[in-house]
Formats: sequence, C-alpha cells, structure tokens
Amino acid sequence: MTLKIALAQTNFLVGDIAANVDNIARAAIHARDELGADMIVFPELTITGYPAEDLLLRADFISAANNALYQLADRVDGIALVVGFPERDGDTLYNSAVVLHQGAILACYRKRVLPNYGVFDEQRYFTAGNQSCVFEFNGTFIGLTVCEDVWRSGIIEDNKEAGAELLLTLNASPFNSGKIHQREAVICSQVKAAQIPLVYVNQTGGQDELIFDGASFVVDANGDIVFRAAEFKEQISVVEFDGNKPIKTSCAPLYVEIASEYQALVLGIKDYVRKNGFQGAILGLSGGIDSALVLALAVDALGADKVEAVLLPSRYTQDMSNEDALLEAKALGIKYHIIPIEPAVNAFTGMLADIFVGTAKDATEENIQARCRGVVLMALSNKQGKLLLTTGNKSEMSVGYATLYGDMSGGFAPIKDVPKLLVYRLARYRNTLSPVIPERVIIRPPSAELAPDQIDADSLPPYELLDPILECYIEKDQSAEQIIAAGFSREDVARAISLVDRNEYKRRQSPPGIRITARAFGRDRRYPITSGYKGI
Repeated sequence: MTLKIALAQTNFLVGDIAANVDNIARAAIHARDELGADMIVFPELTITGYPAEDLLLRADFISAANNALYQLADRVDGIALVVGFPERDGDTLYNSAVVLHQGAILACYRKRVLPNYGVFDEQRYFTAGNQSCVFEFNGTFIGLTVCEDVWRSGIIEDNKEAGAELLLTLNASPFNSGKIHQREAVICSQVKAAQIPLVYVNQTGGQDELIFDGASFVVDANGDIVFRAAEFKEQISVVEFDGNKPIKTSCAPLYVEIASEYQALVLGIKDYVRKNGFQGAILGLSGGIDSALVLALAVDALGADKVEAVLLPSRYTQDMSNEDALLEAKALGIKYHIIPIEPAVNAFTGMLADIFVGTAKDATEENIQARCRGVVLMALSNKQGKLLLTTGNKSEMSVGYATLYGDMSGGFAPIKDVPKLLVYRLARYRNTLSPVIPERVIIRPPSAELAPDQIDADSLPPYELLDPILECYIEKDQSAEQIIAAGFSREDVARAISLVDRNEYKRRQSPPGIRITARAFGRDRRYPITSGYKGI
C-alpha cells in the first residue's frame, strides 16, 4: 500500500496562534487537494511558533494554543495532520506532537529530550516525556519524535523496538554555518544504524536572532537521503512511500557555506522587517565595507524601493568614501540623502566648550561625531516608520570598537554575528551575483574616519590575527594560554581578551542581530556585566 506524506516546511509567526492555525489549515487542504497527500507533517510547536520563550509561562497563551488545536481538528478532514503544540496536562507542560485525523486525536507524543544549551531553554518551560509513541495509519506503523530526540542515541532504536516501521520528526532546528551538513550526518548515521526510514520536517524563516533554514529531508532505511527541500524557502512537498520504503525523488542542492550565510542574513532582515510591521529599512552609508554589505543585504531582502541610505560626512570623511557610497547607492537603485554632520558637531562641541576647556581631545570628540549621526538616523527612522539597521560586525562588537548611542543606534544589527574577515568574503560573494560593492571598498584599510588619517589597525590588532583569537576565546571558550600555544603572540591575545572582557556592557545594549555562527552574543553567550573574572 502506498502512503503519500507531505512535508510542510513553513514559516510561522511566533505568538499569532489564529494566523498559524489558518496557515496550517490552508497548507493541509492544499496538500490534500492539489498534491494528493494522505498525511501532512508540520514543524515543532507549529501552533505557537518557535521559540515562544516566556509566552509559554502565560496561562492564557497556553489555553489559546490548546483550544486552537481542537478547532483545527474540526476544520480539516480527509488528510491526517501532524502538528506541534504546547500540551498542558494539569500543571505540567509538554512539548508535544499530535496526529489529528477525521476530527479526532489519533496519537500524541511528548518530547523526551529537552535541549538546554546554546540558544535553547526548553527545560525552563517543559517537562520531558518518558515513552515512545507509535500509531497505525493506512497499514503502516509510524513513530513520532521531536527535534532533539533524534540527535540523542537510542531514541530512534526505541521507536523501532516499539513497532515503528517509519519515523516522523518535527523540528525547529536553527541555522548556523555548516549546520545542515552536521544535521544530515548525525541523522543519517542514526537511521542507518536503526534501519528505519525517517521524515525530517524543519521550519524556515527568521525569528528575532534565529534563522531556520528548512532543508527538510527524507532518509531511507540505509541512511541515504532520497528527498531534500530547498534551504531558506517555504515549501510543501510530497514523498510517496511504498509500504515503509520512500520512493526517491528530487533533492535540492546544499548551498556552499558562503552562499548559505548570505541567504540566512537576507532572510533574517526580510522576516524581521515584515513580521514587525516596518515600512522598510534605513541605514547610514559610509563608504566602508560593513555598511556596503548591509546595504546589499537589505536590498536583496526588501527590494530597492524599501531601502533608504543616508551619507553623513564629516570633516574627516575622505572623498573616496563619499564617492564609493554614492556608487553603491546608485548601483542598487535606492533612494539616498547626503546630510553633513558638521553643523551638529559644532553645536555640541560649542555647548561643551566651557566645560572641556583645558582638556585634550580624545575619544570623546570622536564619539560626539558618531552620536550626531545616530540622532539623524533615528530621526529619519522615526519619521518614516523604517527600521534603522546598524552596520557593526562581530569583531567590532567583541572588542567594543563601537559607540554607544552612535553607530550602535538602531533596531536591528544584521551583521552583528559576522566576523570582519567574513564580511569581506560575503562582499566578494555578493559581487559575483552582480557588482554592487566597489573593489576599492574591499581592498582599502578599514577606518571609522573619526580622526585624521585614522584606520582600525591604530586601535586593534590586524583582523587576520584578531578574528581567529576572538573565535578561540568567544566561540570555543579557550583560555589565553591555549590560544597563545596555538601560535598567537601573548601581546595580541592579552589585548584582544581584555577588550572582550570589559565591553560586555556595550554588547548588552546593542540591537539584536542575526545568528549565523555556532555561538553568537545574546542567547548563546550570557556573561555578567559586573564580574571579577579576567580572561588574562
């Protein structure tokens, strides 16, 4: 007997239960009527969206989610629905997957392995289930799992021992660079060992800092992938099973890492703007590499008509910076403004002149320039209802090479988790699609242009040294001695670690940004601001 299973790789809005249920119903009807599916499988916590965070602590939210499940059961017939929801049982909450068929609950499974590392906080909200769930549908015995379950050795085998001939897993597996390869390798290995086919459905879309990349797939009992959905796109696909054997169909290609990283950033901007109701995006365009990349990402995400740039030159801005910024704006076809900040800088320095008398110029005067730019950009953002994108990268945020209430002003930081060297690689990748970033921007020494002849190397180790040190210290939690032993100078390591340790207060006040590495600031790395710990 054949069984047609639809994989609903969908993009839901966290907290909008009514809209999510409508989307589930529409997708199910489409899969039933247009694709001939017998069953449709949705991602983890479909009803609420993932991650719902502390909304899950609200009794009214959980009641609405549970009520919506029963409403959904009444709305769709002729196809079985496998959806995720927060199941309340008395005072206990479970991360559950339920099978709805012909207006009734056919089966319900409670997630057994609750991740509590990195970006995950599931033990804050849920109680773990303790048993497998196998149900019969159209003559096939099917097991249910949820996300982390299939990463834990033994869970897949437990389902087979319980009689499962086929396994369904509902997922909200967030993206980071290289994750898809790791994900498929782990799952295929487990499936091959257990000799049971598996349907892996992952959500897609941006949710605050997190990006979900989709790339849902089906694995046969030999551990070979017989279907893969596209990355970063909503898609409803049907895979046919002959008994419990999936029939091989199309496999979307896996992006190379640089393309995946770029697409993740584009999707993150698009969904943050769309889901939060902004009219578009605005940013300061300096003629430097960071703002050039953010501009290209924003245009690719939203379209040129939704993006606006502002050139904010000062007395220290070089002519080539203005020239390159104009070339970028024109190449991408966006609206732009030129607003010199000198009048505002003069006003502030004049106001402070009597108080500053007798003091030497230092970073204070540099920061005034950056803060004048922040005021102008925030004013335009407020007036036009457009989201202000900040342009700082991960290297700068790591060491505090940014100005509070200046270039850190804004609502969203697209490249906050993008190290400086990756910024250059992404810029070069974008130019392979169409040349929008001038070569001079990529090859010239980076500079904040807040003082005469200033370059980043005046204040920081070269990025070729800084970025790998930061990766070791921040993402790998290596000690200073371990990093030095890897071949870096004690002076460079001490300088970098000292800057990281003393700038947590700045990072805590920075806008949210898109996570693309294995460990980003924020949900992944939560350090105290006030701390006696010193990394060196």
